[in-house]
Amino acid sequence: MTYTPSATPQAPQPKDNRKAIYGLLIAALVLTWGYIIYDKSQTKETIAQKDTQITTVTNAKDSLQVLFNDASARADSLTGSNVQLQGALAEKNSDILKLKSNIRSILNKKNATDAELKQAKEMISELNSKIDGLFAEINQLKGENQQLTAANQQLTTEKTQLTAEKGQLQTDLSKTQTEKAKVEDLASTLHASNINVTAVIVKKNGSQKETSNSKRADMFVISCSLDENRVTPSGKKTLYVCVLNPDGTPSGTEGTFTARDGSQKPYTNRVEVNYEQGKAMPVSFNWKPGDKFQSGDYKIEIYHNGFKIGEGNKNMRKGGFLGL
Repeated sequence: MTYTPSATPQAPQPKDNRKAIYGLLIAALVLTWGYIIYDKSQTKETIAQKDTQITTVTNAKDSLQVLFNDASARADSLTGSNVQLQGALAEKNSDILKLKSNIRSILNKKNATDAELKQAKEMISELNSKIDGLFAEINQLKGENQQLTAANQQLTTEKTQLTAEKGQLQTDLSKTQTEKAKVEDLASTLHASNINVTAVIVKKNGSQKETSNSKRADMFVISCSLDENRVTPSGKKTLYVCVLNPDGTPSGTEGTFTARDGSQKPYTNRVEVNYEQGKAMPVSFNWKPGDKFQSGDYKIEIYHNGFKIGEGNKNMRKGGFLGL
């Protein structure tokens, strides 16, 4: 029997798993890249959303800023129009300034929230409303002020007219009073009548003897009657007597008085009388020259209130029979 060696058993061949591993790796890589791509797309979407949100917020903020700037400009014009705000208007303007400050603080924030921007929008609306109200009140007050100014101008014009009329009335009254005073003064001026001038010789025993001899006469006895006057009040009255020499010069002047023409007139004698209103009154006084009498015609003038109220004459001769 032939021994035939049996065949050596062959070791099993190792299984080749590389394809599976490669497949897994490829699948994992594909999944990884897929995730990366998906994640990236999600990130882009999120960024896009954020950008959209930022753009939206920025646009909203810019829009609010424009509205706020416009409202601020209107508010600033209130104080820039030379309008002096007082009382209630000043308080309203103060409220507007506070509201502006609050809005500005929100708009100045870099990361203002939607809620804050909404609040800012509401405050801008309120700001415009307050500004409109304040403008309306100011315009109303301006209108009232214009009416008051017009009324004041009218009153000023009327006052000027009344002042002018008052001045004219005062002038007329002054003229009337002056004329009245002149009339009363003239009416109250006394009048002398029955003027008599007698030259006398005064004897040693005091008796008097009438004469026309200029060399022998010692004095004039001048008499007259003050006529009845119902206007002149009772009281002391001053009469000025002017004796003019035959040559026309004043004789023995004691002083001067103011005549009605404004001139200063010399007088020879001043006579004080106590006059009683409404009654005629006799007046008599003596006058002596400073020296001997002159021959010729003497003129005697009597004045009251600056007016000449009577006049008399006396002729003195150089001499006569028996020296009379």
